[in-house]
Amino acid sequence: MGIFGAMNIAGSGLVLHRKWMDAVSDNIANINTVRPSNENAFQARYVVAEAGEYGKPEGVRVAGVQFGDAEGRMVFQPDHPLADAEGYIRLPDIDMGDQMTQLMMAQRGYQANLAVVERAQAAYQQAIGLGR
Repeated sequence: MGIFGAMNIAGSGLVLHRKWMDAVSDNIANINTVRPSNENAFQARYVVAEAGEYGKPEGVRVAGVQFGDAEGRMVFQPDHPLADAEGYIRLPDIDMGDQMTQLMMAQRGYQANLAVVERAQAAYQQAIGLGR
């Protein structure tokens, strides 16, 4: 594997971690999304990663997206405009602490892959400079 292989693998990691951060950001943004009790709650998105074939410079890819529980949680708020006759609304079952942890892991992974791309790019530019 040469410089381009390292850049390809790190580039695939960048794409994966960016999609992971996008999903987590969407989950955090909708943590207080209220729905009537007769509708599904906002479903959190979870990115599923898959490694490329072993021994080949394929890196990783997004294998799919899993969705959280549509049941959510019922909260008693009789004064809310979307409350049912018993006074309940439906909120997503998303844990802010878990989402912030996921966001930090995705951000650190993104930064690590970006550092690899930048170092490989610098090495490639130095190699071009040697030929002059």
